[in-house]
Amino acid sequence: MKNMQQSDVQSFIEKVFSQVIPDNMQGMMNQNDGSSQVNGGSQVNARSELPLHAEVFETHLYVFVRIPIEDESWLKKMKLYHTSNQSIIEGIPEESDRHVITLPALVKKKGASAQYKESTLEIRLQKSFNTQYSEIDVSEI
Repeated sequence: MKNMQQSDVQSFIEKVFSQVIPDNMQGMMNQNDGSSQVNGGSQVNARSELPLHAEVFETHLYVFVRIPIEDESWLKKMKLYHTSNQSIIEGIPEESDRHVITLPALVKKKGASAQYKESTLEIRLQKSFNTQYSEIDVSEI
């Protein structure tokens, strides 16, 4: 190991990982698909080459997504959606573009709002504290 070059070490590590980690997990480790990190550790996946440069953060009650808007005409052609853990922005900068932002916390279905001020679109999503879970009975066969 002491006499190995950096490229040799890299190939050795990749070989070990390929033997240890299942094939379906390796795709998650090599995410070189044009995605970029945004603040808060959330990921923005974009079909377009231009990322949104979104900033995601949470407070005690809300999750905020702030997106810099380069052209005010984007506001009329964009569509905003959200699931319990993702914010989806379609139509900007190009009509066919779609950006998915993973949120740092679960949010409620209702109560979201968006405001545009000083070249920034701010999406406010109310956090959901209703974490429903059910016990699963384990039966013997």
